[in-house]
Amino acid sequence: MSRATLDKNPREVASMFDGVARRYDLTNTVLSLGQDRYWRRATRSALRIGAGEKVLDLAAGTAVSTVELATSGAWCIAADFSVGMLAAGRAREVPKVAADATRLPFGDNVFDAVSISFGLRNIADREAALREMARVARPGGRLVVCEFSTPTNRLFATAYKEYLMQALPRVAQAVS
Repeated sequence: MSRATLDKNPREVASMFDGVARRYDLTNTVLSLGQDRYWRRATRSALRIGAGEKVLDLAAGTAVSTVELATSGAWCIAADFSVGMLAAGRAREVPKVAADATRLPFGDNVFDAVSISFGLRNIADREAALREMARVARPGGRLVVCEFSTPTNRLFATAYKEYLMQALPRVAQAVS
């Protein structure tokens, strides 16, 4: 399996995700201690999606998040640059498209809302991706970026760091 480096080479990042696609959803749930479900619901809530709206879910992976967004009655499309991740989610009945977030294959002002969860960090040119998200969103549209941050509480920050550096790699290896 390829391992993505800090330079975020798009081919390496896509290859890494292609390699873990089959077990990604289980791994994500285990590593997040089940919080991934909460984060998906929180993202949907933050987007304030109405029935019939058009929603673009970027870095959608296996489309689990896209299905959650679609529970609002909106028309949602999953976009990801990892063909392997999209293929792993083929049973999920939402439209899917292989797409680079820095060069989206959509016209201007198409979507009422755009979301990206835990994907912005994997994009080499974040500014270009954010410009593209703004371009495809209609005027007054919404953008929600769901990403990890460092806890501010010192006790929690210490526990978080220990989990990330010690437990998470072992659990990830065992599950995937």
